[in-house]
Amino acid sequence: MAGPLDGVRVIELGSMYAAPTTGRMLRDFGASVVKVEDPAGGDFARQWKPQHDGQSFGFARLNSGKRSVGIDLRSAEGRELVRKLAATADVVIENFRPGRMEAWGLGYDDLKKVNERVILTRVSGFGQTGPYRELPGFGTIAEVAAGYAFLNGWPDTPPTAPPFGFADSIAGISAAFGTTMALFRRGVADVGSVVDVALYEPLMFILGDAVMNYSATGFITQRHGNSSGAASPRGIYEAADGGWLAIAASNQTIAMRLFDAMDRPDLKTDPRYATNAARMENNTALQQIVIAWIKERPRNDVLAILERFEVVAAAVNDASDIAADPHFIERTLRPLTGTVFGAAVTPGPVVHIDGYDGPVYDGVPKVGEHTSQVLGAELGIPVAELADLGERGVISRIEP
Repeated sequence: MAGPLDGVRVIELGSMYAAPTTGRMLRDFGASVVKVEDPAGGDFARQWKPQHDGQSFGFARLNSGKRSVGIDLRSAEGRELVRKLAATADVVIENFRPGRMEAWGLGYDDLKKVNERVILTRVSGFGQTGPYRELPGFGTIAEVAAGYAFLNGWPDTPPTAPPFGFADSIAGISAAFGTTMALFRRGVADVGSVVDVALYEPLMFILGDAVMNYSATGFITQRHGNSSGAASPRGIYEAADGGWLAIAASNQTIAMRLFDAMDRPDLKTDPRYATNAARMENNTALQQIVIAWIKERPRNDVLAILERFEVVAAAVNDASDIAADPHFIERTLRPLTGTVFGAAVTPGPVVHIDGYDGPVYDGVPKVGEHTSQVLGAELGIPVAELADLGERGVISRIEP
């Protein structure tokens, strides 16, 4: 079965992380994505580390299966080409600072003149409105502004940012969600839309309890390490063989099962541990009991006991564990072929839809690789004109 977005044409003006994640999400479900890049150097994400044989893993993961068209948006002729592309598109994605697209004559009102039903999906640091709208923003700024870094870490360590594109990824997925809602509304009401996503907002939603708590009580939630500050016992623990595992006894039933698994039924009636409120009050002492029990056994033995008692637990995986895990191989990991990586795999679609097997990840586009195909064969621009534009650097050079 074709993907649910089969036939949807997307023009991606985004670079780096969040907006290309949106393009990747839409492409995963059948949309055709044309990625517009600077013809001189392409998306800066191509330079991200780590790399293998000159190819960035991060760029490959987000852009496999897209078509690359090299257009210099700084030139008036380049912007006119983008207008022509937008006239044929269902969706345009961009992640420039607010006001830049308008200054280029590519704002929503401008695009509507050539495509009344177009959807413009905009991802920026702080959104298109508000006092901070003109401030630049990358994921790290969003992670500290949203309050995540303040809550991440231990009480005696500094606020800590994640070692990956956390805010960018969540914002990119949220923008894809917003885009599909706009496509649905267009199907019902026959109108275009602007989808406005700020990098920090989806992450702030996830952290919303801390904001609500402060607004209601004045209490500022602090860092708890591997504890949630909401339920006990919860954490990441080291076993006797040095392996690590996590336990999430996040409700009363699971906590009671854990005590049975530990052969400590006395803890179930001990007033210090009988309820979640009591366990949170005595969390330090309870954690020491759990740590000592786990430390006496190899990780696999601990996990086997916990599984038998239906306690929510799992091994702490590194990349080698994930790549060899039969569940992830069957359900989640997809081969990325046609690259310098060899037999590489990448996480596939984040949602599974009945009847749709998902996309194929074959190859990573070179900068401007599909310029002639998209601008010439599809938009009908004559070869001689394309050659002239290529010679002057407006687009990627067209090979004879």
